[in-house]
Amino acid sequence: MDYIELKIELEPANQETNEIIIAQLAELGFESFTENESDFNAYIKITDFTDEIAAKIDELIVPDGTQISHQIERIKDQNWNAQWESSFEPINVNNRCLVRASFHKNTSELEYDIIIDPKMAFGTGHHQTTYLMIEQILKADLKDKVVLDMGCGTGVLAILAEMKGAKAITAIDIDEWAYQNTTENIQINECTKIVPHCGDVRLIEGMEFDVILANINRNILLSDMKHYNQSMLKGGMLIISGILKIDIDAIMNNSVDLGLIHQSTSTRDEWVTMSFLKS
Repeated sequence: MDYIELKIELEPANQETNEIIIAQLAELGFESFTENESDFNAYIKITDFTDEIAAKIDELIVPDGTQISHQIERIKDQNWNAQWESSFEPINVNNRCLVRASFHKNTSELEYDIIIDPKMAFGTGHHQTTYLMIEQILKADLKDKVVLDMGCGTGVLAILAEMKGAKAITAIDIDEWAYQNTTENIQINECTKIVPHCGDVRLIEGMEFDVILANINRNILLSDMKHYNQSMLKGGMLIISGILKIDIDAIMNNSVDLGLIHQSTSTRDEWVTMSFLKS
């Protein structure tokens, strides 16, 4: 699927201003961001980008004294690999998990070695939320658990879940390219317990899981948490990300309405991962 790439430049640039702008763009439906010192890029599926969203970009609120400019470009799927390969470096998560490409040698001898060759720019571990999710999975007991990776992207979380001892993993993404990429990465990592699907949350109706992983975005999470709750076994764990610090209250209120018990919240820059138990 093609994406819209929004390039934002700020003067003067600082992390706090970045967070303010990213929060507004996330509300508009932008689902991933790459940050640099003086600018950042935001991405949204071409099918989700409307004239209304384009107009609201011109109305972004910035702190007094800050100058903002932007460029919009359509990015085709086939461009992602070349862009990614030119900049991707292996990712070490807590000296326990290495996420690398097939063209990188594994010289770290860490506990978990995951090879990811993505068809997209997202989900490799570079994005803060993927890193945070990996941290939570490393802490979790997944031995003999039935796991759902919702919005699986490259399949990196499902792959780690199998490496952590899960006995069955369902990996779902609404994007056809993500489904294909997860399928390929399953094969690369010689996984045997992951079943990928292309679709949305309706696919899990009637299914039951011990652990649900959902690294998506605020709006989808708020809409779909009730479905996750219905599919979680008693005592099951829900780990979510794709949300910002400003989203914590909305997620907490939703979890209270569903009767979920908050376990932890961790952050990386402006991004958040939260975990809950079903009582």
